[in-house]
Amino acid sequence: MAKNQALDYPLAWQDKPSSRSSPTRAIVHSLRENRAGLVGLVVITIIILSAIFAPWVAPHDPLAQDLKLRLQPPGWIEGGDWTFPLGTDHLGRDILSRVIFGARVSLVVGFGSVLAAGIIGLFMGLLAGFKGGWLDDVISRVIDIQLAIPYLLLAVALVMILGSDLQNIIFVLVLYGWTVYARLVRAETLSAREQDYVLAAHTIGGSNRRIMYRHILPNVVSPMIVLATLEMANMIIFEAGLSFLGLGVQPPTPSWGGMLSDGRDYIPAGIWWPATFPGLAIFFTVLAINLVGDWLRDLLDPRMKK
Repeated sequence: MAKNQALDYPLAWQDKPSSRSSPTRAIVHSLRENRAGLVGLVVITIIILSAIFAPWVAPHDPLAQDLKLRLQPPGWIEGGDWTFPLGTDHLGRDILSRVIFGARVSLVVGFGSVLAAGIIGLFMGLLAGFKGGWLDDVISRVIDIQLAIPYLLLAVALVMILGSDLQNIIFVLVLYGWTVYARLVRAETLSAREQDYVLAAHTIGGSNRRIMYRHILPNVVSPMIVLATLEMANMIIFEAGLSFLGLGVQPPTPSWGGMLSDGRDYIPAGIWWPATFPGLAIFFTVLAINLVGDWLRDLLDPRMKK
């Protein structure tokens, strides 16, 4: 009888799922449930791979000019040539190649500014929320003052002073973007420091630094990841806006905003393709990033789970 009862209890290795496979299974299950997030992830992956392998993917040199081929329509339109599937611009450059290479600028600006702004905002938000007192007041007032200044005015002024190269554009976007992360992290830290596990860590003599980085930091990472994903879309739009105004990456380096600016003058004449395709590239990239951000919010936020 004892032998039969013992057999009723399964061995641990037989029933417990592997801890390593659980996160992967959760991600796969979430993507199956959220088809929009899957589509966004696929689109973003294609864009990233195209940007990385642009020299091999692009059919032509994005800087090569041929005025004999200027403003040639896309291949499927009468008068077009499938050698240039999306047509050519006012200098005879292949639009498809320039769109592919332009993704490099947008992704570098997006990833770089989000990473730098996220690190700064995370550190400042943790300090403000955990320390409190005068430090919290100073950081909060700096954030309020900066948010009161119109971003476009600040960006234009700084770019005109510093110059419009890639590093300066990222710096301007970081200067604007860190406040968003700091406000979120501060709010999450204020909530987390009142939790029982933090009070227990204080009781057993844990240092402030250990509590802040060991107990509070892991609880603010998830909302930070979601916010960073959504903010990356904003950074790409901001960079395109600066390039559209002539304050972004300067020619002949291809950028989506610059291509929009160059092509807008030809739209009244019915020549729509130089501006349409970089505009579509911005649209689909931002849309895909937002879809991925919504999926990550559903995946990482327990309150969104059914």
